[in-house]
Amino acid sequence: MKNFDVIVVGAGMLGVAHAWAAAKRGLSVAVIERSRQAHGATVRNFGQVIVTGQPPGMMLSHAQQARELWLELAAKAGFHVRANGALVLARNADEADVLQEFADTRLHQEGYRAQLLSSRELARLYGGRLAHHCAAIQGHDDLQIYSREALPAITRYLAESLGVTFITGTLARAVQGGLVSTTAGDFQGGHVFVCPGHDYLTLMPELFAPMDLEVTRLQMLRAVFESNPIEQLDRPVLTGLSCVHYGAFSDLPSAQVLRDIIQERSPYLLENGIHLLISPTPYGELIIGDSHRYGQDAPPFNDEAVDNAMLELASQALGARLRVVERWQGVYGAHGPAPFSVMPVDEATTVAVMHSGVGMTVGLAIGERTVAGRLG
Repeated sequence: MKNFDVIVVGAGMLGVAHAWAAAKRGLSVAVIERSRQAHGATVRNFGQVIVTGQPPGMMLSHAQQARELWLELAAKAGFHVRANGALVLARNADEADVLQEFADTRLHQEGYRAQLLSSRELARLYGGRLAHHCAAIQGHDDLQIYSREALPAITRYLAESLGVTFITGTLARAVQGGLVSTTAGDFQGGHVFVCPGHDYLTLMPELFAPMDLEVTRLQMLRAVFESNPIEQLDRPVLTGLSCVHYGAFSDLPSAQVLRDIIQERSPYLLENGIHLLISPTPYGELIIGDSHRYGQDAPPFNDEAVDNAMLELASQALGARLRVVERWQGVYGAHGPAPFSVMPVDEATTVAVMHSGVGMTVGLAIGERTVAGRLG
């Protein structure tokens, strides 16, 4: 039996966050991953670290801490990160009202690093290509990571520079009291952090069953400019549709008015959980999404009408024709008691899971705080 100070089950975002936090403390760490390389929510997302979108309090605090951890980790592991912030565009007066209320009531009081741009100020960006919008919130703390390249780079860094042992292609069957039973034998850890993503059945189903958790399936696109490209697009772009989704805005009275207007005029968007996000990749492409379909499982069948709706919204926002070059599904845990849960199981076991799509935004802070709380 091999012994480690810390064993992490799961090599996705939360898993590597806990592994990094433990390895930085000089502890021996093993990560057990059922796949050869994790390919769940961590690599299927936008790579957006949307600090500006987090609600005041705990989630904003986590996001601000995670931002600094991302910059530190990117410098050490050598993956691409953009630190140019993000833009939340108001397509009409109703969306502009939400941005104005956020600026008037929450922006400075809660410590967001952002500013409200008028239509004239917005028209000065990107050669006036966004001038058809009414206003924008320019967030200064938001980051963008190309996640499909970042996760392998983090894995290499942890293994080669910090001595973390990755045991891949191995299914953890049971965890109790520091003992991890797997398809490759048993391992003993001083403490085990279980980060199973949206798998609520393989390990400790009795812990998850009372929570009645769901998953959400997202339709995602990678596209290129077919005409009229914005050559220097250097940050993620959102629209006011996101104001009814992200907690920094969604509880404002004007956001509820906006939701009612969308329900009246474009119910299809709310029915399918569509709110536009656009992330430029390091290679001049655009990751576009997303939609949300909730349930106990994630059906494998995409709806072409949803893809077309997202592509049309993106074309309108950027004032350009776009061509899709890749499609995929994202899946993550949803509808838990909070945006995430950290649950002690016994003295040597802690379970950490996300119940929302902000793992990239807060995951590093969750790992750091959880390891600090359990191990010092």
